[in-house]
Amino acid sequence: MTDSASKPPAVDPWRRLRSATPARIGLGRCGPGLPTRALLEFQLAHARARDAVHEAFDPGRIVAGLNDRQTRVVSSCAPDRQTYLQRPDLGRRLKEADAGLLTPRDYEVAFVVADGLSSPAVHAHAVPMLRATFDRIGDWRVAPIVIACQARVALGDAIGALLGVELVAVLIGERPGLSAPDSLGVYVTWNPRPGRQDSERNCISNIRPATGLTCELAASRLAWLMNAARRQRLTGVSLKDSSSLPALQE
Repeated sequence: MTDSASKPPAVDPWRRLRSATPARIGLGRCGPGLPTRALLEFQLAHARARDAVHEAFDPGRIVAGLNDRQTRVVSSCAPDRQTYLQRPDLGRRLKEADAGLLTPRDYEVAFVVADGLSSPAVHAHAVPMLRATFDRIGDWRVAPIVIACQARVALGDAIGALLGVELVAVLIGERPGLSAPDSLGVYVTWNPRPGRQDSERNCISNIRPATGLTCELAASRLAWLMNAARRQRLTGVSLKDSSSLPALQE
């Protein structure tokens, strides 16, 4: 009989699958509960997600990162973070006193940097994403960059309407998940005005270079969507992404 001490260690059949995804799979169990390591990792991820939602947004960091561009800092009608989380409708409306900062000129596109539900995502990725986009959009006439505090996606509609642009792109911190507390999203809307529906937008999500979409690839896709929207004069479900970027067709 073979001595049990000489047996090779058991192979974990989940190891290869876990290496291919950040999802929590094959965690095992300890009695009726999770192993201590898995439980602690879950609690840490949950804490990071909560911290991302509540971290204070610093518009000055974005202004400093775009020091060669004109910027405007505005706020929604939500006066603080707690109200913003409890009243999504206020985050979609521009603070009345800030409307005077947005005057129409011969602009075609407005970029709005909004804190959304993850300030860390905006602090980390918004400036590199904009820089990469500016390198790819050619002759688009760009309005001053608008930095919006306590903002939801639809705030971009009011901003775009006041600036008189054909298209608005809102860069916003996405709702944190247990594996991605710092993911940035971009929402693109043709002919922005209050009352637009989500079905009238195109979205690029999970911009997070470590494990998601790099800023360079996301910027290439955004430039493609902008040009396609200008040709077809629409965005949303009727505008399908048929770009030839290999990483976007996986």
